[in-house]
Amino acid sequence: MVLSPSFAWKLVLAVVLGAAIVASAYAKAPRRAFPGGDLRRLVFAALVLYAVGLVSSLSHHGAVAAVLYATGIVVSALAAWLSRGSDDSGGPPPGDQPADEQPPPDPDGVPQFDWLAFEREFRAYQSQRQPTGTR
Repeated sequence: MVLSPSFAWKLVLAVVLGAAIVASAYAKAPRRAFPGGDLRRLVFAALVLYAVGLVSSLSHHGAVAAVLYATGIVVSALAAWLSRGSDDSGGPPPGDQPADEQPPPDPDGVPQFDWLAFEREFRAYQSQRQPTGTR
């Protein structure tokens, strides 16, 4: 069985792209987090590569389009792998506030509400606001 050169390079390209995608999902994650702005730029670059590849496809430049699409896929896989990095600090990223603030563990730190005083003041207020003769 003899492979045509066209089929052979398509097969090699498919294997390389598949390996890049699998590596981005299963390779050991980077030790340090990659900055979010840089990740957005990588994804934007991949989208630009896809768009230029589409223009190349529409203008009947198939080989150029294939290279652009493949490069876009590799850049996307790289961005996916880099996004898996984490900081070892365990806390939220700098500048971010925790979404769910836990109450203090000691109830003595929380002011107690005096319900009896509230009811007395409410009754006094209510009696001032009611018209005379109704009660």
